[in-house]
Amino acid sequence: MVDARHPRVVPRRIVRSWLAGVLTATVATGLLVATPHAANAAVAVNLGSAANFAVLAGSTVTNTGPTLVTGDLGSSPGAAVTGFPPGIVVGAIHAADAVAATAQTDLTAAYNNAAGQAPDATIPTELGGTVVTPGTYNSAAGTFGITGNLTLDAQGDPNAVFIFQAATTLITAAASTVTLTGGAQPCNVFWQVGSSATLGAASGLAGNILALASITVGAGGTVNGRALARNGAVTLDTNTITRSVCAVQPSGTTTTLNSSCAINQQGPITFIATVSSLGPNVPTGLVEFFSDGVSLGTAPLDANGQATLTVATLSEGAHEIVASFPGSAESDPSTSAVFIQKVDANGFCAIEACQCETCTVP
Repeated sequence: MVDARHPRVVPRRIVRSWLAGVLTATVATGLLVATPHAANAAVAVNLGSAANFAVLAGSTVTNTGPTLVTGDLGSSPGAAVTGFPPGIVVGAIHAADAVAATAQTDLTAAYNNAAGQAPDATIPTELGGTVVTPGTYNSAAGTFGITGNLTLDAQGDPNAVFIFQAATTLITAAASTVTLTGGAQPCNVFWQVGSSATLGAASGLAGNILALASITVGAGGTVNGRALARNGAVTLDTNTITRSVCAVQPSGTTTTLNSSCAINQQGPITFIATVSSLGPNVPTGLVEFFSDGVSLGTAPLDANGQATLTVATLSEGAHEIVASFPGSAESDPSTSAVFIQKVDANGFCAIEACQCETCTVP
């Protein structure tokens, strides 16, 4: 039997099912592949203002060596933050201030949310050497550990969420790693820890640690996510802690085009392009207008998603006008349907002569 996602890994001894189809695990030369039941899709945990922090403690933050923290660092209600410098914080330090207190309140809500999501499956404590797909997981022992490498496979979904619920501890071995594949993002990985998290020396963890008690990161360890402790200390030693931010997925757009001729047939013609988003992102940037395949110029989108361009140089006759939005990091590109604009000898809106059979004769 060959796992389709890992064709070179051939199971040699054991294939068994956990929870009657809720979790399928393939043990193949030490490789476990966990697939949760789709009915309980994990939901991303809202961190609130705690999302601004890379490190947050309840009592103290203590550092040794040239640790680099990217994101805010704070402690509340405890006020002690030591070891910066030599540690560097690319962000703000909040020691027992109102910002840190609010972040702790939001962290408590986030912790409860992560702990309260129904597990898709109960899996073994040891996560090293396994491949896990999106879902919410706990273990029978109430603990999780990583020795070697854990792979989190989002299966092509960048919004896929992974939640690991440890009733007590999370302990990772020295030099252990977490690999993200299939579009998985560290911002969508949550480690809810009922007591303390201890990360081994030179280890690399991806995701947000939400610990009830303390967090200790061994010498040279890295966290691509957050180390957030509700009640205890966060202890660092020559680490790199980088606050993870989810990449924004572009929203689809539609572009429609009209002209001022429908309202006012006097004077130069103004073309109005409207770019509408099919998602939460608001389109921004420039729209380019074309006449018969030749660019007329560009105009910026306003707050209503409209761009206007006034043109006085069109020749007499009918022209095929198109508006094109090139897209942005937040919005996909789109192009309008062809708009036929008739122009008179003055470059204004052409008013067609009345035909006798359609005229109202006084």
